[in-house]
This record gives sequence, structure tokens and C-alpha cells, in this order.
Amino acid sequence: MTIPQPEPFGTMPDGSAIEVFTLTNCHGLRLRAMTYGAVVLSLETPDRAGRMGDVMLGHHTLEDYLRDPSFQGTVAGRYANRIAHARFTLDGQTYTLAANNHPSGIACALHGGLKGFDKAVWKAEGLSRDDAQGVRFRHLSPHGDEGYPGNLEVSITYWLTDTNEWKIEYESRTDQATPVNLTQHAYFNLKGEGCGDILDHSLTIHASRFTPVSAGLIPTGELRAVAGTALDFTKPNVIGARIGADDEQLRFAGGYDHNFVLDHADGDLTLAACVHEPVSGRVMEVLTTEPGMQFYTGNFLTGEHCGKSGSHYHYRHGFCLETQHFPDSPNQPGFPTTILRPGETRRSTTIYRFRTA
Repeated sequence: MTIPQPEPFGTMPDGSAIEVFTLTNCHGLRLRAMTYGAVVLSLETPDRAGRMGDVMLGHHTLEDYLRDPSFQGTVAGRYANRIAHARFTLDGQTYTLAANNHPSGIACALHGGLKGFDKAVWKAEGLSRDDAQGVRFRHLSPHGDEGYPGNLEVSITYWLTDTNEWKIEYESRTDQATPVNLTQHAYFNLKGEGCGDILDHSLTIHASRFTPVSAGLIPTGELRAVAGTALDFTKPNVIGARIGADDEQLRFAGGYDHNFVLDHADGDLTLAACVHEPVSGRVMEVLTTEPGMQFYTGNFLTGEHCGKSGSHYHYRHGFCLETQHFPDSPNQPGFPTTILRPGETRRSTTIYRFRTA
């Protein structure tokens, strides 16, 4: 396979040039990703009739991404998801973060802060191997960045394989103990971006437990069974079937915005979820080595921002399946640790695999 080459995509306000890489496979799938935020701009896959369609929400221009606060297609870090009260204590020292999110008026740090990895300009290089094209993004987050300790080196590689997989490989190193939790914040609509809501998609999540949240969308520390609740997706269920149920968890989040405790040992690459859209026939499977996955139904999309097709992205026009460690883990001793220490390398893998049915 040929090595993807960078092309210009715009200029940052400080004059930094932003580049885009286009990955293709032997079946015609195409993924485009840029150096701003390591954002995936588009992902084109066929429906059951072989018609290609872009299944990822996003924008045409860099300026649109700079204006949109919804993290479309970005890498979230240093810490994806929420940290309670925007602070944590590590090795006896308390660290204060930017309180950039206030669910129900309760402050927290969200997705890395005011200028997280989603707003960084990453270094990138195209890659190739016999069965895939790829792009590797690198970023150095300096000590004190958004309040976090340690110089953190991060590498994220996207592969588009001939087996119709978007494979993401994460790698992190630090010179001082620090929490690290990275994810890809892609919004999907398997009908095609701009084609309405995602409530008719059928979803299976291989998780018998979830982490219930308080009104501030912070986990309580409990690992609760999904059985008998509106969050039970252990068998295929239409996303919209119970999203309006009289359930405290759904009221807190305005729909689904919850971390699921996956039914596999941390470190094993196994199937976490499967989504089927009946009209297009598209199926997306999610595999990961992470212990958790956030299922989010676009509850905060407002319709203010126009997407690639010219349609505005309204309430529940996209869904996210964000593989991750659990929210607020630095403050939750019962959760799997997110602390990375000097001399260690944190690696994880997530795959989004596409087919039709």
C-alpha cells in the first residue's frame, strides 16, 4: 500500500498549518483525519446495496471545528470524560483542573479541560503496511498542562485495514505520575451523517454492569447491574425504545450518557458492542482492550452547528461509543487505576469494524 501524504486543511489563528491525511482500503472505505485534535473528519462505508456513505458527524472547514464545542471526531485527553469538582489528589498532593463543565450546576473537569488534546495541533506521519494505510499522531503535553502533572508523551495511530476495521492504537509515557484516560469522541449515524436521529439503531453492549451517576453526571462509585433497567443492552435493543423512560439515570443525563463496565478482563481485545441500522443495513462492531465504554446519545447537540451535508446536527442526531477507563477514577479508589508512572508505557487498542446485514 502507498503511504498517505498530508494535504492542507486550513490555518490556525496563530498561523499553524493544519494538514489532513486520507486513508483508503481495497473495498473503497475512506477515512480522513487532520492534525488539529487528531480529528477524524469522515468515515465512508457501504450500505447493503454497496452505496458509500459518510457515517460520522463533522464539518467541512477548520473554522467550523474551532467554533463547535461538541468534540466531534476528536481525541479527548489527558482525561476523557469527567473528574469531580475539577480536582484530584495523587501521592499526597492535590491538583486543581479547569472546571469547564457544570451539569446541574455542579462543576467538573471534562475531556481534558479548556484546551485539552482535542484543541492541540498534533505532529503526524503517514504509514502503510500490506493490509492497511495509517497515520500516526504525536503530542507532548507539558508538565502543568491544564493542571495535570508530568510531561506526557502520547502517540495515537489510526489504521484503516482491508478487513474494514478502523483500528486505533494508543500509547503514553510520562516522567511524573499522572492520570491518563484517552478516547476517540466520534459521533456516528449509520444511516449517514445529516440523515436525522439515531433512535432506530439497534444496539448490543456486552456489559452486565454500569457506573450510575449523580445529578452532576459523576459516578457514585457503585457498579450496578443493568438487569431490569433502561440501560440493559445485553441483548439487541432499539436505542429509542426506552430512552424516555421514567428512570433517574436517564433524567440526570437527558438520555444515555453512561459508562458501561465491559464483561471482559482489562487488557483483552474483545467485542464490546454491536450497532445495526436497519434501513442501510450497516453494522458496526466495537472491540477494545479498555475496561469501560461511554454510550452517549448526543443529548447536548443543539442544531446550532451545520454539518457536512448542509444539515444541522440536532438533539440525538449522533451517538458515541467511547472506549475508556471509568470517569472520575482518580477520585474513586474502587475503580481500575488510570495513574501512569515513570518507566511505564500505557497501551490500549480499540477497533470499529464495519459490515452489512
